[in-house]
Amino acid sequence: MLGYVELAASTSMYGMGIVAQSVAARRVERPGAGLGLLAQLTKDRLYLLGFAGQVGGFVLAFLARESLPLYLVQAGSSCAVGLATVVGVVLLGWRVRSAEVTMLVVMAAGLVLLATAATPSVAVEMPRATELVLFTLPLLVGPTAALAARRDATLSLAVLAGVPFAVVAVCGRSIADSAFLDLPLNPLAWLVLLSALLGQACMAAALARGTATSTVASMDAVTMVITSVAGIAVLGDQVVPGREWSVALGIVLVVSAVLVLAPAMRPVREAA
Repeated sequence: MLGYVELAASTSMYGMGIVAQSVAARRVERPGAGLGLLAQLTKDRLYLLGFAGQVGGFVLAFLARESLPLYLVQAGSSCAVGLATVVGVVLLGWRVRSAEVTMLVVMAAGLVLLATAATPSVAVEMPRATELVLFTLPLLVGPTAALAARRDATLSLAVLAGVPFAVVAVCGRSIADSAFLDLPLNPLAWLVLLSALLGQACMAAALARGTATSTVASMDAVTMVITSVAGIAVLGDQVVPGREWSVALGIVLVVSAVLVLAPAMRPVREAA
């Protein structure tokens, strides 16, 4: 039960963080780019509050992975964009189209399917071959992202950002039940930190070349698909017998809704 509470709180903090950061970024009078824009935003208490929400959501999602399967935790994190849209519409007067309202319902339906099909469990020990693959992926993503950045390949950068964040989720699921004092001695814990930094770097490069919404949507979709497959195939994530169809359909619904809803937030900010 605690895992579900942590996941709900994580999604809420992610969603509120998105709203706060969106509003703060919108009210910058003369927005710059890169470090200049970041320096401006760090002076805004609302932006810092939003960043704190993102950090809190990350920590709570890490804790939720101790007992909940990855396909459910990642779906909850991805649904933060839906929660952010609802909050924006209700409190800030953001405008959304009827199709986007439909996607909110679709997203909720997908999350319900995943939640009712999930069986709480602790991850099984990760095979050495899988660990080797996880350590190799950042080494491949780094140079590929550098090449994509030189070519201004925005979509490629967003997709590449999803890969190290998937590594973060998979490793996090594996070590979430470890004692806190043991984490500094676990190579996977360091891989989590390095992959998170690489994911942030790829995401920043994509944001500098494209819209925040399309970047986040592409990144979340890639992360969710990879982690869901890895969780079931490698980490022993459990599904209620006979409800495998619910997991497959739930993932499709959530990913589809994220890809539609995230771009909807661009005109929303303009209306704020």
